[in-house]
Amino acid sequence: MKTAFLLLAVAAGALAGCGPARPPSPPAGSSIRLSATLDDPTDVTLRWSGVDPHAAGSAVEFTSDPPGEFAVLQFVPPEQTTFDHRDLMPQTGFCYRLRPYFGPASTIVDVALPPGDFDENAHAKDPDWAAPRAASGAAQRTSIRQPGRPTAGAPTGLRAGIADPNGIVFTWADHATDEEGFLLEAAPAGRPFRVVAVLDPNVTRFGLVTLPEEKHAAYRVRAHYYGASSPLATIHTGG
Repeated sequence: MKTAFLLLAVAAGALAGCGPARPPSPPAGSSIRLSATLDDPTDVTLRWSGVDPHAAGSAVEFTSDPPGEFAVLQFVPPEQTTFDHRDLMPQTGFCYRLRPYFGPASTIVDVALPPGDFDENAHAKDPDWAAPRAASGAAQRTSIRQPGRPTAGAPTGLRAGIADPNGIVFTWADHATDEEGFLLEAAPAGRPFRVVAVLDPNVTRFGLVTLPEEKHAAYRVRAHYYGASSPLATIHTGG
């Protein structure tokens, strides 16, 4: 699957040691408690509690050089409270955080792609049709951060056009003034929704090259913003 943003499941082969040995105080407004346990010399389990029950999900992130950039390991649903980070680089420091995200989602579209196996050559020009594009016209917009209005600013008019047996072009109308971006979510064959692409603010068109299990799936797009992140959980692998 080719997306504007690749969700990383990293085995951190070239990472340096993690900076602080002690996690900082929780950020203002955060009630999340995050811990990291070394199960084996190179296997880490994250556990957490206290995520806002109104969150649409959370991003599990890590870095080896705070305050450097964090990378997303996975977007997880609200009910998930653990994450396994396996087969890591020995004798390496890792710092983790959890960031809940909020925001309204569009209505759902169901897509059934025609038969056809994935052909890498057929997608040589993917950037031409799959590249994210911003809206060309103005739509009525509002804040997605209004208390008591969970659907305010939700994307509307989500449509899915079939580009080829493994490609879908999504379009929608952006009604948010203060989104941090859009999340494209998929639920293949009745499974729970999961994030398959992370897009910039104001984007209203995006092409997805699907995985085999996404030939028939439900899709929706969410205007989102992040809440207060958890404090860091730090750990050093053995081996």
